[in-house]
Amino acid sequence: VQLQASGGGLVQAGGSLRLSCEVSGRTFGEYVEGWFRRAPGKEREFVAGFRSTGGSTYYSDSVRGRFTISKDNAKNSVYLQMNSLKPEDTALYYCAARNSWSNEYIFWGQGTLVTVSS
Repeated sequence: VQLQASGGGLVQAGGSLRLSCEVSGRTFGEYVEGWFRRAPGKEREFVAGFRSTGGSTYYSDSVRGRFTISKDNAKNSVYLQMNSLKPEDTALYYCAARNSWSNEYIFWGQGTLVTVSS
């Protein structure tokens, strides 16, 4: 499974960005995707994902209400719409995938950098 994230860049606080993750190498839907991030000097943290049952979405407290995860099965892609960005959202963002029966993400993309200026 390969995951290719894109869409990062420099944006002012309050602005928006949309990250994309193209997934290849397996049948779309076989795995469950999510987004993570690693800010400078901090540990990697979960941002958003889909539940294994029903496909509903869930978010970290720090982004809930501002970020939205979605997917397009026809394009084998997962997205992260980020609104009302804050300087503390600055990080390297990764898309990842896990088996539906596990909470462990085992496939990782290379990351795309998001920088939010104040």
